[in-house]
Amino acid sequence: MRTPAPARAAQYLALLAYLVFLAFPFLWLLSTAFKPPRELGSPHPTWIPKDPTLDNFRQAFDEQPLLRAGANSLLAASGAAVLAVLIATPLAYATTRYRSRLGRALTGWVVVSQAFPFVLVIIPLFLVLKNLRLIDSVPGLVLVYVVWALPFALWMLAGYVRAVPAELEEAAAVDGAGRLRTLVSVTAPLLAPGIVATALFAFVTAWNEFFFALVLLKTPEKQTLPVVLTHFIGAEGVADLGPLAAAAFLATLPSLVVFAIVQRRITGGMLAGAVKS
Repeated sequence: MRTPAPARAAQYLALLAYLVFLAFPFLWLLSTAFKPPRELGSPHPTWIPKDPTLDNFRQAFDEQPLLRAGANSLLAASGAAVLAVLIATPLAYATTRYRSRLGRALTGWVVVSQAFPFVLVIIPLFLVLKNLRLIDSVPGLVLVYVVWALPFALWMLAGYVRAVPAELEEAAAVDGAGRLRTLVSVTAPLLAPGIVATALFAFVTAWNEFFFALVLLKTPEKQTLPVVLTHFIGAEGVADLGPLAAAAFLATLPSLVVFAIVQRRITGGMLAGAVKS
């Protein structure tokens, strides 16, 4: 049954409104990054800068070590994404294929862990990292990001594992493949879209994270990009709006680039799975 034209038009309008809602902050940030100071203080702001300038970008790099902070963020986010996927993939497979009390306990942990706010867990995490001598270190921050991303990563990958037909694994077992060989050679390739989506989630979450990085990293040379962005705000709460917008715009680019690179793989894998018999 075809959707009536008025309903289809309403769907398109709703989708357009949602896209505008999502794009508005980014477009306004981009516009602000290229505005000179006199336009930033104008009582009648405009979307398109009348006299666009790159001075905000130059000032942002002159005032703060954005490249060093970006490298720290990239290291922390990449490490968290890789480790979260490496840990969550076999765990998701085990909890999905082997029904046990441990599997149910892990599932309950996934649900309960998402209810804890950052403030509630920061003190125990701080004490654990202090005993491990990982305070004020990027590896310690990576460990925190992995622990924080692991429940949701496990939940995501468990759904993909359930979608893989068990008959394929049974056929591999008949051919003499063990569980590990089956996971690596049969199941893991079919989980590629889920693994990529999970890694993307872990990367973006760690890249944008602020609270843990603020508390755990004290040395300026080790601070991540979200923490360094706060340095554009003065002691009295007055923001250096132009350089802040320029730095924030640059900070959003890596996650957009990563998503643009992997989105075809995610979509292609989903479509391929939809047409398999």
